[in-house]
Amino acid sequence: MDHAVAANPSALPLVEPGTFGGRLAAMPMRSKLGLGLGIAALAATVLAMTLWSSQGDYKVLYANLSDKDGGAIIAQLSQMNVPYKHAEGGTAILVPAAQVHDVRLKLATAGLPKGSVTGYELMDNARFGQTQFQERLTFQRGLEGELTRTITSMAAVQNARVHLALPNQNGFFREQQKPSASVLLTLHPGRVLDRAQVAGIVHLVSSSVPELDPKAVSVVDQTGALITNTGDGPQQNAGLDAQQLQYVNQIESHLSKRIVDLLEPIVGRDNLRATVAADVDFSQSEATSEEFKPNQGSDASISIRSQQTSESGGSSNGQPSGVPGAASNQPPVAATAPLTGASQPLQTAQGGSNALAGGGRREATTNYEIDKTVRVTRNASGAVKRLNAAVVVNNRAVTDAKGKTTYVPLTAEELDKLTTLVRESIGFKQERGDSVKVINAPFKVDPAAKVDNSLPLWKQPEVIDMLRAAAVPAGLAFVALLVFFGMIRPAMKAALKPQAAPAAGANLQAVVDDPQDLPALPPPKSVEHLNTAKTLARDNPAAVAGIVRTWVSGETAAAKS
Repeated sequence: MDHAVAANPSALPLVEPGTFGGRLAAMPMRSKLGLGLGIAALAATVLAMTLWSSQGDYKVLYANLSDKDGGAIIAQLSQMNVPYKHAEGGTAILVPAAQVHDVRLKLATAGLPKGSVTGYELMDNARFGQTQFQERLTFQRGLEGELTRTITSMAAVQNARVHLALPNQNGFFREQQKPSASVLLTLHPGRVLDRAQVAGIVHLVSSSVPELDPKAVSVVDQTGALITNTGDGPQQNAGLDAQQLQYVNQIESHLSKRIVDLLEPIVGRDNLRATVAADVDFSQSEATSEEFKPNQGSDASISIRSQQTSESGGSSNGQPSGVPGAASNQPPVAATAPLTGASQPLQTAQGGSNALAGGGRREATTNYEIDKTVRVTRNASGAVKRLNAAVVVNNRAVTDAKGKTTYVPLTAEELDKLTTLVRESIGFKQERGDSVKVINAPFKVDPAAKVDNSLPLWKQPEVIDMLRAAAVPAGLAFVALLVFFGMIRPAMKAALKPQAAPAAGANLQAVVDDPQDLPALPPPKSVEHLNTAKTLARDNPAAVAGIVRTWVSGETAAAKS
């Protein structure tokens, strides 16, 4: 019987009932199964949330992209640190749904995507059995694409469209229709094309199409203005060309900048607006004048151009007269022609036989140089005829001792000082007809643009996108909370519940001085027996201790045997 008592497995339990493992082992099988399933479901929910957060909700940014545009967009996304994915064989790019609109606007400012332009590669995809019209149309499309590529390679051109009108050539027609072309240019902001560049585009298109006259090529900018010369004369004589407009804009912007740089330190930043209108004269005139002046001064300043002398004489039967001697034998003195007045008559020798008779004649002709002045005057092109400057200044900000800021108008004296500064900055000239106006007016501050709440909140696209993006994580979080509070928390609460106090007489270690931990006695089967044992232990503790000692000694001896 003692051996049977020693072999009882319930005497030494395998798991201590006071530890966490013992409490889990004491739980019912149903609670254990619920705890395990809850932990597994919670782990799966956390894993799903982790995977979703790493991938996110992606939407299509652009689809049907060419390789060139796709590479440019991917490079720009990499610089912007925006995650992206490929779809549909690489022709579509996906980005996080919350960043689709923002990324599109940023890429639009960078000019992406530019759009695919197909050229002669269209001829590589020729189908079997296509008609002559289809072949001619494919060739025309390829030629337009190649011209578009060439024109867009220019620095000032952002985009271009080329339209060719190629009539069908037929040998039966007496008069063949000539081809024509139209080019639409979209220029970069702030860029213009001069006449040489426009002429180069026209020459490029006309040289690429057989029998295309350069006059049949029309070039239009993004505003719809015709920038080619369609007449025989100069282009649009009534207006200014691109270079002249650029020159006027440079003058106006330079003078406006000088006004702003001069007045900003006085009135403060963003407290004035200035504009200058310049009237520039681009007309060219040339004048030539000739002036003739009479000879003046002494005889030394007179220049003889040519001189001619002629003499003629007739026969005379007259006898020589005069006193014979040396005086009558002298030749006559040469005649002189004065500058003004009548010429002197020919002098004859006195009494000499060699003197000319009444039929003799002598003439002298002298031509003199006349003063001549030739003056050529050319007026300068691009001279400023008139300047008009208008300046608006905001009210002056005044801060009182309490820190409150108010805006007060400027005084007349302050406006006069500002007007004087503006006049000096632009080089004001009264005789030229320049005008300067400086006025003071309060600047109107527009309130911030309010969100259009015409649609209900639950119908606005931003709210819908936000709800779609938050639906998955919110659902996973709800599942996680449901699993935790419905399955895991009750099981953990039961496992961590504190142990009830031991019944009276369960542990006799305090009564008997025994170093060994004694196992607790099984609870009595009846409440009546329990009360009787409590009364006996309280009234006669020594007897109870002896009984227990006898029990323990007997069990120990049996175990040793």
